[in-house]
Amino acid sequence: MLDWALLGGAAALAGALNAVAGGGSFLTLPALAMVGVPLVSANATGTAALLPGYLAGAWALRKELSGPMSPSLLRLGVLSVLGGAVGAALLLSTSNHAFARIVPWLLLAATLLFAIGPGLVRRRLATADNRKPRGRWIADLGIVAVAVYGGYFNGGLGILLLAVLGALGHTDMGRMNGIKNFVSAILTLIAVAIYAASGAIVWTHALWMALGAMVGGYAGGMAARRLKPDVVRGFVVLTGLVMTAAFLLKAY
Repeated sequence: MLDWALLGGAAALAGALNAVAGGGSFLTLPALAMVGVPLVSANATGTAALLPGYLAGAWALRKELSGPMSPSLLRLGVLSVLGGAVGAALLLSTSNHAFARIVPWLLLAATLLFAIGPGLVRRRLATADNRKPRGRWIADLGIVAVAVYGGYFNGGLGILLLAVLGALGHTDMGRMNGIKNFVSAILTLIAVAIYAASGAIVWTHALWMALGAMVGGYAGGMAARRLKPDVVRGFVVLTGLVMTAAFLLKAY
């Protein structure tokens, strides 16, 4: 019973964080590991649990994707599927022992993204008018690289996507958020499908946590206007650093 309470509480808080600033995977992965789920399976299960939130986010901003864009929506979808599939395959080919040694560094990288990401995106947007849009192959490579990362480890995905889109010359924040949500949803959907086909997902945990994440996401969305994003982001960064230290001590 305690395990279910831990998983549900972690998922609810993760959903709330994702609704306000992101960083939910900093909580879902450790919670699953604490109840005895092997790390690779915990990563896959946590990603599956947060999938409904990605899909809802993409649907909510679907109007931001109307009209012509570069890359096109179809091209973005194909690149997201390719990258997400590669990332998922890489995760499933990683042993639990190896992943245990990699996780702290992934958590640290994601935490640093949360810490410096907003400033990085603002600088990219401020200088975007002075830069020419990147070539198609550079844009494709950037999207695929982020999708591979997202298929392997979801932490900090949204901030990373916004930073890459800014680097590629995008300046409309609404459109950027729409692209971010679309790419996140597509790559996570294909990754979860591959995880499921391999039997890596603990479905009882994933479904319970998905319910908790939806409840938390709704509550977080309602509270978002009263919460200061910088305060929430500070909490996420602190959580990420604590989790990084915990996984480092356990792995090394």
